[in-house]
Amino acid sequence: MRIAKNDIPVRINVPGAIARQQTDFGDPTGYGTISGEYFSLSAGTDISPLLKGLEGDLCQSPHWGYVLQGELTVTYANGQQEAINGGDLFYWPPGHTVQVGADAELVLFSPQHEHGKVIDHMRCALAG
Repeated sequence: MRIAKNDIPVRINVPGAIARQQTDFGDPTGYGTISGEYFSLSAGTDISPLLKGLEGDLCQSPHWGYVLQGELTVTYANGQQEAINGGDLFYWPPGHTVQVGADAELVLFSPQHEHGKVIDHMRCALAG
């Protein structure tokens, strides 16, 4: 699920301050500790090969985040694809992979244990 900044409902709009809030934006229940992550990804990056061997060959950690700049395509387990661009908030449920269309900077909040396992798997794949 992605939502552009201007599509997030405005809850407060006063001189000098606008507060937007998207409710029902994923449920972290049962995941425990969350990690804050900052990713810098170059155009052409495809993490799919690094996910081989995980369940469904996909990242099985949910993520909540914000794209500071760039362009990504997320592909979900059901084959659905979603374009994510600079300025978008997003929620990616477990079962996804990512390709980068334009250099991207993004902030993610992920369950520490689940995403740690995925990152460790990717590091092993990179090490050969």
